[in-house]
Amino acid sequence: MKQEWIEQLETPCLVIDMNKARANIKEMQEQTKAAGCQLRPHIKTHKMPLFMRMQIEAGAVGITCAKVSEAEVMADGGADDIFIAYPMVGSFRIKRAIALRKKVKRLILAVDSIEGAKLLNEEAKKACVTLEVRMEVDTGAKRTGVVRQNAASLAKEIQGLSNLELTGIYTFKSLVYNDQPSLDNHKAGVEEGDLMEQIASEIIAAGINIRDISAGSTPTGLEVARTGKVTEIRPGTYIFKDYMLCMEQVAKMEEIAVRYYATVVSTPCKEYAVIDGGTKTFPMDITLNTEPYYYPGYAIIENNDDLQLSRMNEEHGIITSKKGDTGLKVGDKIALIPIHVCTAINMQNSVYLDYGDMLTSEVVGARGMLV
Repeated sequence: MKQEWIEQLETPCLVIDMNKARANIKEMQEQTKAAGCQLRPHIKTHKMPLFMRMQIEAGAVGITCAKVSEAEVMADGGADDIFIAYPMVGSFRIKRAIALRKKVKRLILAVDSIEGAKLLNEEAKKACVTLEVRMEVDTGAKRTGVVRQNAASLAKEIQGLSNLELTGIYTFKSLVYNDQPSLDNHKAGVEEGDLMEQIASEIIAAGINIRDISAGSTPTGLEVARTGKVTEIRPGTYIFKDYMLCMEQVAKMEEIAVRYYATVVSTPCKEYAVIDGGTKTFPMDITLNTEPYYYPGYAIIENNDDLQLSRMNEEHGIITSKKGDTGLKVGDKIALIPIHVCTAINMQNSVYLDYGDMLTSEVVGARGMLV
């Protein structure tokens, strides 16, 4: 990034390298296509219609959202094939989803219980619509999703509901193997494909003609796709990449498209310096200095292994030095690499976009869309 642009930044802020983001989009799309699989990226990472359109233009079949409010933002931005991969529970949420269904070509909703499916069906009946749904199955993450041994029986119950059309199954598994956390992307991904094929076969044998088998986050996505046993994958973080993905062996530092910039506002002593971003800027959804990755700070100071963002208050970030002298002075601007970029983006109202020949800004349109 040009030095004169760095001096213009209003910190704390995030800057996205558009050339790197575009390259990441292109690479994932090409590799997914080569595996004979479709790509339905999750927008949770970028939360901006601009990047959604870039993904669709590159060849994505549609997009994935977590919440109906995110989907509304993306639909207003041009998305017309949306999967909301989250249990659609609550009449307020369902009514908004039904209204959205009337605005887009395809909307797929999620269920993982008969109670949730019945609620969805009742609202669909009232609105005189049939809703396309996918059933979530748990393949080891132990989050949402029906226990896989009960998947076929739940699928039969859902099929019996008048206003729901069950067209597929989906899962989120990530780095889990044999129901335990794993560091082996290949084994985790192959197991994910095997489990989804088995579950789909049991459902089809029960007389339910599903056509979509959806799996794969960024750590396992391509490994799952290459099994040939799923029809689509839903990675999200790949678009920007982050330090966490580097530790998970699916990214290189030079591929990370996002940088924080912060300004040193105080240097009370040589042992530490204070920057203008704290817990309202840097996510705390990782644990420091614990296995398996032993993250050294809440962000990685670029090109400086000595400095660590080791402590924070709401508006203060404390940079410490392993050597005992930070070497920083008031007014310095420093670049930091996000540990987990998804939560980092969601903490910003807007971000800077570095196109190489110009610097612009973009509103994070789906920031804080939690419903």
